[in-house]
Amino acid sequence: MDGTGREHKQSRNLVRPTARAMGFFTALTEAMGSRQSLLVTGLDPNPEMLRSWAASRGLGGSSLLSQARSWCKSVIEATADHVCAYKPSLGFYQAMGSAGVELMLEVRELLPDDLPLIIDLKHGDLNSSSAMAAYLFKTLHADAVTLNPLAGQDIAAPFLLYPGKGVLINCHSSNPGARSLQHFPSEEHPLYLQVVRESQGWGTPDQLLLEVGTSDPSVLARVRKEAPERFVMLRSLWGEEGNLQRLMASGLNATGDGLLLPLPQSLLNDDNIHEQTSALKQRINTMRQQHLEVQRDSQAVSSEQCRIWPHAQPAVSRQQSLTEPEDVQQGISQELKDLVIDLFDIRCLLFGEFKQASGEIFNYYVDLRQIISDPALFRRVLDCYAEVLRPLRFDRIAGIPYGSLPTATGLSLQLHKPLIYPRKEVKAHGTRRLVEGEFNEGETVAVVDDILITGGSVLEGIAKLTTSGLTVSDVVVFLDHGGRHDTRAKQRLADAGLQLQAVLTLESIGDVLEEAGRISGSQAEALRSHQVD
Repeated sequence: MDGTGREHKQSRNLVRPTARAMGFFTALTEAMGSRQSLLVTGLDPNPEMLRSWAASRGLGGSSLLSQARSWCKSVIEATADHVCAYKPSLGFYQAMGSAGVELMLEVRELLPDDLPLIIDLKHGDLNSSSAMAAYLFKTLHADAVTLNPLAGQDIAAPFLLYPGKGVLINCHSSNPGARSLQHFPSEEHPLYLQVVRESQGWGTPDQLLLEVGTSDPSVLARVRKEAPERFVMLRSLWGEEGNLQRLMASGLNATGDGLLLPLPQSLLNDDNIHEQTSALKQRINTMRQQHLEVQRDSQAVSSEQCRIWPHAQPAVSRQQSLTEPEDVQQGISQELKDLVIDLFDIRCLLFGEFKQASGEIFNYYVDLRQIISDPALFRRVLDCYAEVLRPLRFDRIAGIPYGSLPTATGLSLQLHKPLIYPRKEVKAHGTRRLVEGEFNEGETVAVVDDILITGGSVLEGIAKLTTSGLTVSDVVVFLDHGGRHDTRAKQRLADAGLQLQAVLTLESIGDVLEEAGRISGSQAEALRSHQVD
């Protein structure tokens, strides 16, 4: 690397911590912001490509290793200002023997310290997973690795043991020979979507990303629908550059990110690689802006719409919502029906005589604490919360102790919003803080809770937040216990200037479970006609 490049790298260190210090996901998102880029550069010293590149630069007589070293340096120097990560395929380096592995270590040192290194490996061997994780993260100092998911969760577990590291699950590839497997048994229920669903339970969104090889926007759109909060890395799309805008529209999330794009391999041999990379970045950013404008227009039409409802509902006033909550319960999707049934099957809803915290006796009991012991089910519940929260404007998420703290933590990770919580009891020692976590006065907080019954606990928690200088306007719960038959809790929130958003009500749960044959008509009626005395 020349003196200019070295000085440039050092200057970055003056203002940014290293990727290793930040952790993979933080480093990635910081780099996306600082470079204003979704581009990832492959560093694959393909022998055929190297020979052509070296010959055009008078290096044809040097060794393959020397050519690879020169090429890697030139690519890094030309692209460092316009990409957010580097992704070398380890196999190309291993093919050069021990010297190739040493070159991989050199590449690690050549990279700007604030840009993450993703090792493209597609590792899938259970027997060597622990050893491979140690080698990649301790010896090569990689920040993330790609994995083959067919061995199940066990393949990811050894890699996720390393704090601050990431894994990318390869759920779809673009080669024609893979289609008969990845789209089996049918286009309606393909294997690659099952991989997407299953793998999300293996790690949090800041630990586990998805890799999708496709030039088909419909494939990417289905992946995005199944995993709205996950980052997706595309590969093998540059054979059909005309699809780029459609692919971005299918893969970007609601905030205009969550999608990583490969720098075309052909561009890496271009004499004007720096200018070409800059131009491509600008083109992509223009498409991002167009996507965001479309999203804003869509949210303006259906800002209260959750994806689990099949048809948009007309906007209603706060007072209307108190008297007509059943409107949003009409037409529950099959996805949400399946979730309700699964919650019932793990005994989140029980019938009998149960004494509540208030002293009242109900003929049923709702216990959502069971959810946290089933990662896949917990993720589905978080998805429902997240879709309600995304249209809202807030700086931080607050959970009401103690029942909703796991949910609030999961949503904080999923939505990338800082977590705080009001203490249930203020300590008589230490800092004696009303609210735990870092925040600034004047910030807006979205409060999440599990069940709204009387509204007392959530109002108590909100009082501590507002006393600390925070603003609360929205409360999001999984279950509105009173439903349309008892709106007193909702009215208490409205009187305090708070808007309630609920994923479900008891009457909608009763309808679903009766239809599925899980409960009797009398049990369903008890839920539908519930009133708090």
